Amino acid sequence: MSQAKFEKAVSIVQSLPKDGPIKPTQEEQLYFYKYYKQATVGDVNTSRPGMLDFVGKAKWDAWESVKGTSKEEAYAKYVEKLIEILKRADTEESKKYIAEIEAA
Repeated sequence: MSQAKFEKAVSIVQSLPKDGPIKPTQEEQLYFYKYYKQATVGDVNTSRPGMLDFVGKAKWDAWESVKGTSKEEAYAKYVEKLIEILKRADTEESKKYIAEIEAA
């Protein structure tokens, strides 16, 4: 998976309106987060957040779960998940996004 496809997918995910027709679940959002961090930073490099930081702990645990994943594999997982969500949405907008990713 190319870095260009990954970067296009990231821009699409970040531009999705919160109340739009293409809405990743919380679990899918964590999936994007962990593979984005793995692709851009590498293995988790911070200590686990404190006991009351539930969101921070969930994000840290998700990122930690992909420790050792290569940058290229993280790119692929991220892009494949977005394409899966876009195909599920099956709208004109989602088809346009798929074409943009494939052209990158």
